[in-house]
Amino acid sequence: MAASFQLINVRPFRLHSRSVPKHHSRPLTVRCRSYDITLLPGDGIGPEVISVAKNVLNRAGSLEGIEFKFKEMPMGGAALDLTGVPLPEETLATAKQSDAVLLGAIGGYKWDKNEKHLKPETGLLQIREGLQVFANLRPASVLPQLVDASTLKKEVAEGVDLMVVRELTGGIYFGKPRGFGTNENGEEIGYNTEVYAAHEVDRIARIAFETARKRSGKLCSVDKANVLEASMFWRKRVIAIAAEYPDVELTHMYVDNAAMQLVRNPKQFDTIVTNNIFGDILSDEASMITGSIGMLPSASLGESGPGLFEPIHGSAPDIAGQDKANPLATILSAAMLLKYGLGEVKAAERIELAVLDTLNRGFRTGDIYSAGNKLVGCKEMGDEVLRSVDTKTPASV
Repeated sequence: MAASFQLINVRPFRLHSRSVPKHHSRPLTVRCRSYDITLLPGDGIGPEVISVAKNVLNRAGSLEGIEFKFKEMPMGGAALDLTGVPLPEETLATAKQSDAVLLGAIGGYKWDKNEKHLKPETGLLQIREGLQVFANLRPASVLPQLVDASTLKKEVAEGVDLMVVRELTGGIYFGKPRGFGTNENGEEIGYNTEVYAAHEVDRIARIAFETARKRSGKLCSVDKANVLEASMFWRKRVIAIAAEYPDVELTHMYVDNAAMQLVRNPKQFDTIVTNNIFGDILSDEASMITGSIGMLPSASLGESGPGLFEPIHGSAPDIAGQDKANPLATILSAAMLLKYGLGEVKAAERIELAVLDTLNRGFRTGDIYSAGNKLVGCKEMGDEVLRSVDTKTPASV
């Protein structure tokens, strides 16, 4: 197979730029670069996968002259138990001062009945808003080693390689007014608002066009413009931005059709751009084409400040603490952190190649296991990736 890692088939681009790691006055001739990384293990399997990813980051960094200074902070349910809130002020302040943030997972049955402002998931929305990360990049590719793990027929799944670019800080998840009330008939109601300003659509559209330009030059904008005014406006702004990218082929698709086409013929897509709620749903659907949600990383970036990098899977409380979690999505999120957050492409490639080598050697966690391979737990999978990091050398960049 190709040497490049298909899950992240996009050349690195930065929404924010740090030519020299902050907090350091070392001359540029010094080989060792140092970065401050905030770790947010969170809940469920989060601490397990973050521990593995931290080790892989350290190993890949040491081989490329990079030093990491990690600071672990509470968030989600763990923060609720410690401080009474899902995102403590100290956690957000630490994240803002770092060079990048790596998140494990949040949530669990224990906090399901909490009021909305005291749910772990509220902390996730708060940190996205606090870091002002508006562009969420979610790659979904079917690796040759895992094509049989896909729920789709092999001929449908084989060769799928797409990127969902999701707007992250606007739309119905943040729109106001929202809340509960009573209608004119005295009946209880709940309501939310889907709203986008021009600058919010324009900036995510530009990121999507740039992403498509660096891939195959095809961009599909997903909306519901036949029904929703917010989607009509979305389509209008995307078309306007398209004039800046004449080399990118732009198409449009309604979200219900896109959901169907993703399982019918996913290879027709290369780059998808869509709003917050549609992106949330479609990217999870796309993840299952690959065989497991435990394989897919994500990057959330803003115009300045640190990016937020996390696996797209949840906290999986049913298997937490049992050494059953698949750490590869978090390891690959660490690779995205290096590539998109820090511009450390060679170290990122070391991790990507190590993951491929580990899979080539037949190691599988339970979610991607098939007959003829070796079933391993979270820690052992991490150890095998570490072994591959030591032996696989990236191409010069």
